[in-house]
Amino acid sequence: MSTIAIISAKPFDQAKQRLAPVLQLGYRRTLVEAMFADAALAVRRSQMIDQAFVVTADPVAARIAGGQDMTVIDDTADNHSAAAQLGIGRALTVGARRVLLIAGDCPLVATAELDELLARPVPERSVLIVPDRHGEGTNALVLTPPDVISPAFGEGSRRRHSELAVQAAAEPEVVAVPSLALDIDTPEDLDELVAQLSVTFGRAAHTRGMLSQLTRTRPR
Repeated sequence: MSTIAIISAKPFDQAKQRLAPVLQLGYRRTLVEAMFADAALAVRRSQMIDQAFVVTADPVAARIAGGQDMTVIDDTADNHSAAAQLGIGRALTVGARRVLLIAGDCPLVATAELDELLARPVPERSVLIVPDRHGEGTNALVLTPPDVISPAFGEGSRRRHSELAVQAAAEPEVVAVPSLALDIDTPEDLDELVAQLSVTFGRAAHTRGMLSQLTRTRPR
């Protein structure tokens, strides 16, 4: 089964504004770049993924993707769901049988867990939903076929994706993937990332290195 992974990356300068209380702009940009690099590397190491697409308008993200032999798609969309849809459209043109949509701000993602997720037996029409640590959002989707539903990320998306799957006569399944549970949006997420990095090894090398250099500051 031909599988294509799709990562969407908004311009690094615009990302993670909710971290502004604890990280200045330059530090946020550096952190987002490192997290994206770690997620991209985990994807490219997967034995279950045939190709990887990155949907972005950011030149640094495009350069990182090119270095990992990923196909870069210019992001002309205005939100995560629409950007993912651009990737799905391209995947269909090259004959993909399924797609993995994965967040680029999950630096702890483990290649072995991606392979395990993609090795799960599924029916011809299925939607695998990987929730965030709060159980409300969606940090990854496996869509078989790629256009079985249109992705609808954002608040409450775990339930929304399940409902869309049922409406499309597809089988939804929520699958916990520990290394994909933590996406970084808030200062609390960042604290949790630092805590997890302190007790894990061999993952998130770029993010780990950047955080060891960054000074977290609070604006006056």
